[in-house]
Amino acid sequence: MDEARERAKTVSSEIYDMIGIRKGEVTKRGPGVSTCEDDPEHLYKTRHPWSLYGVPEEDLKQGFQRLRDALPKNGWKIVDYGPNSSKAKSLELTADSETEPYSVNAVLIVSTPTNPNEKQPLLAVTVVSGCFRAPEGTKLDQEF
Repeated sequence: MDEARERAKTVSSEIYDMIGIRKGEVTKRGPGVSTCEDDPEHLYKTRHPWSLYGVPEEDLKQGFQRLRDALPKNGWKIVDYGPNSSKAKSLELTADSETEPYSVNAVLIVSTPTNPNEKQPLLAVTVVSGCFRAPEGTKLDQEF
């Protein structure tokens, strides 16, 4: 499972590079592991949520657009894009890797017409893997 966590970290780094904002702050939390509903005794997935913040809203908007443009050029298929259902109608995208069992969701949390004064603008990113089979004898309920 350490290998799966490392791969999730690498995928997150690739997403970060596509966003292209170097001067912002990034949350430090690493990838976690959770069981898959289909077979919680044998299957698990990784999930790596992180945020980019501490830069002007315009930088975040440009970074989000760079991500949207770069994903298809880097083997990702955008499967959902547009304002989400939040009160702020934040711009959101979801993309699936065409080569690996990973998806990414990114939400641009900035001021919008329905939320004109966002106090903590950020780009929230979550990388999620598909389900992997745990090595024989692994007690998934003890991995979290």
